Amino acid sequence: MSEKPLLRIGLIGTGFMGKAHVFGFASAQKVFDLPFRLEMHTVADITGEAAARAAADFGFVHASADWRTLMSNPEIDIIDITAPNALHKEMALAAIAAGKHVYCEKPLAPLSADAREMAAAAKEKGVKTQVGFNYLCNPMLRLARGMIATGELGEIRGYRGLHAEDYMADACGPFTFRHDPAGGGALADIGSHALATAEFLLGPISEVMGDCMTMISERPDGRGGTRAVEVDDVGRAFLRFANGAQGSIEGNWIATGRKMQHDFEVYGTKGALAFTQERFNELHFYSNADPSGRRGFRRIEASPDHPPYGRFCVASGHQLGFNDLKAIEIEGYMRAIAGEIPEPFGFAAGLRIQQLVETIQRSSSMRQWMSVLA
Repeated sequence: MSEKPLLRIGLIGTGFMGKAHVFGFASAQKVFDLPFRLEMHTVADITGEAAARAAADFGFVHASADWRTLMSNPEIDIIDITAPNALHKEMALAAIAAGKHVYCEKPLAPLSADAREMAAAAKEKGVKTQVGFNYLCNPMLRLARGMIATGELGEIRGYRGLHAEDYMADACGPFTFRHDPAGGGALADIGSHALATAEFLLGPISEVMGDCMTMISERPDGRGGTRAVEVDDVGRAFLRFANGAQGSIEGNWIATGRKMQHDFEVYGTKGALAFTQERFNELHFYSNADPSGRRGFRRIEASPDHPPYGRFCVASGHQLGFNDLKAIEIEGYMRAIAGEIPEPFGFAAGLRIQQLVETIQRSSSMRQWMSVLA
């Protein structure tokens, strides 16, 4: 049997998400029969010292203080971008121009115009892309989508989605890149996950009515002063789906006490589903078919019956983690590069989410329902 082809990876950024991506690549090679062998080739960071330290910690062969050297290196096949949001466009376009596949953390770009340019460039060049929406890789979300699609819930009447955390709840917390008026705010940062999940489960959103609020109007600027905050701390929207269902989503980064409340509820004529990311190995199902006196939400626990859970754990109750979802995301991306499946969530999908975010923001400022462009 011939040896699998080798793909060499160049990573830009060594923070939390950079580390999560490295874990994902390492795990994916162990638990899946990937179509490629993977090599962690070069890591780039803001200084040579930081890059060298990351290379030693993460197992990269080379390190660089200049991300542009990764683009010009013919040995590197995939550019993995986990740098700050404002840098995604420049880095991705450079990688695409060099003919490299691109794996980029969300959001794809601060503005939909930038995301559109990136998606168009990738399509024209023929490279494969992936945007980091790994929550969609949860076997429980895939189960929920299947139950909805096969009619187990009947006609879908209502949907509620929420992504709430508290990492911006402290008004004394500093102004960061997430507060940049271009593409910043809770709706774009974490509400985007709620939007991606809503469309993953129910299909396209056709109309929105947004309400975006800034609750903390200024923050320390790190130089002894303060800086005005223009982006939303809470972004909400009523939704109308193309299939006739209606619902709502919320992105909230000042939700005191919440660490990862990425939740959804789906209500149909025959039953309902409820899910929370804080217990993401469980899906709760209510069925009208249950006899009177025995009705109630029952827990479906993730198990090897829900692929690819069995690749990680031999029995139910052992549970997957965040980095396992990254490994599942990477497995799909590798198969897309090999031409076995379409891109699971490529740049075109990332553009779609940014369009939804900006439509909700415009709706909020204009105080009216707005149609979402297909």
